[in-house]
Amino acid sequence: MEEREDSVRMLSEFGLTYYEAKVYITAIQTGVTTASKIAKQANIRREEVYRTIPKLEKLGLIERILGRPVTVKALPLHEGLDVLYEMKEEESSNELRKLIARKKDFLKKSIQITQNLTTNEEQSHFVLISEKDVLSRKVASSITHTRKSVDFVDSFENAFRFILSHGKDLGIAKKKNVDIRILTECPEEIGLLPEYLKKQIPRNSFMVRYSERIPSRYILFDGNQALITTSAGNTFSDGKCLWTNDPSLVGIVQRDFEEQFRDSLDWRDLSVAPPQKLIRILNKMKPRDHVILFYDSLKSKHNTLFAYFEDGLNRGEAAIYVCSEESPDEIRNAMTNYGLDVNEYEKRGALQIFDYKDIYIKDGEFKIDDLTATWNKLYDDALSRGFKGLRVTGETSCFFKHNLVQDLIEYEKALHSVIDIPMTAICAYNADILSDIEKPIEIYSELVRAHGKVLFTGEDKIGKIEIRAS
Repeated sequence: MEEREDSVRMLSEFGLTYYEAKVYITAIQTGVTTASKIAKQANIRREEVYRTIPKLEKLGLIERILGRPVTVKALPLHEGLDVLYEMKEEESSNELRKLIARKKDFLKKSIQITQNLTTNEEQSHFVLISEKDVLSRKVASSITHTRKSVDFVDSFENAFRFILSHGKDLGIAKKKNVDIRILTECPEEIGLLPEYLKKQIPRNSFMVRYSERIPSRYILFDGNQALITTSAGNTFSDGKCLWTNDPSLVGIVQRDFEEQFRDSLDWRDLSVAPPQKLIRILNKMKPRDHVILFYDSLKSKHNTLFAYFEDGLNRGEAAIYVCSEESPDEIRNAMTNYGLDVNEYEKRGALQIFDYKDIYIKDGEFKIDDLTATWNKLYDDALSRGFKGLRVTGETSCFFKHNLVQDLIEYEKALHSVIDIPMTAICAYNADILSDIEKPIEIYSELVRAHGKVLFTGEDKIGKIEIRAS
């Protein structure tokens, strides 16, 4: 009885009234039946059932079977839910169409009101924005409504977040030939921001410049609006920003930007030496280091992770690779092409390559405790076979594929702060997959906080930005 009431409440969310939902659920449970039996089973007055059945017939949820006595048969639940979903979808579409029509009518009738407001809009305003969602919408709207320029100044990490969150908005602005200029601190991976921007807007249609010092953080729109962080520690993703169209203040901010931009260096004028840079990073890695890697191509992923493995294998450590974006055989072939003697390493037990279903998601389930036990066993096995340590890497695409993002975040937090295994780990994230999920910036921030260091890699380039000490 309690289960039926729960089902009735859930069906009510799909648009049925209480009696409609109760009659439908009872009809499903009783099969071909009569109104009297439904009334008895559902403990509803027979008159109410007689009034409700025609409504359910009209919706297509109940069929009337001719004969004496007249009986009815309910549509199976999964089909009924499809009917209700389509009904709600149609209602929503109709409502949206009505609102669009009303919007057009209202705008036509409100020309005079808009004209009267123009003078007030030209006055200077200051608005303090402290909510993340409100700020995100304000930035997106301001970008898409710009006509001339978007100028951004912030730290490298926040510049990356800005592009990750508003890349599509920048693409819309660029179609109107809006100038996009980004000024940030110089990272070791100088090409990461430009390479990621190229995926959103045309090549060579933006300017990225680096400075040794970023004293202030703000965004300028068309040189007549500014969003300014209210303290040195704030970021645009945290909220707490001041928006203004005051000509005096915006003018000061614009002059500050032009001076900093003039004194900075274009990213294309800087040189990079990826192999040496990677070697420096790998040499600093030690047991219990937990690093997150964001990459934009298979090649950049291979270059980073295989060099990481090669360094460990040369030190006498064992290595474990967990695949999910590519198959184990594809990784073996890529490692061989990179120059690793895969057959020899696997024969000696120094290298193991697993499919994610053998490590992360067994029989369709992910359990942190089981995975912890697995890592402990693999680490103990490596030491027992005479290896000096263990370094591992895991591709994380499978967690997004199986809608296990929150489980992944909890695992990453546990791996860094709870699981005490003295192995070295790099968790590999495809930046494109991350940018396509819902609320990418929030997920990105959670992941960064769960790790000791962050690596960004671009095509043929490898770099590092350290977020916090491990």
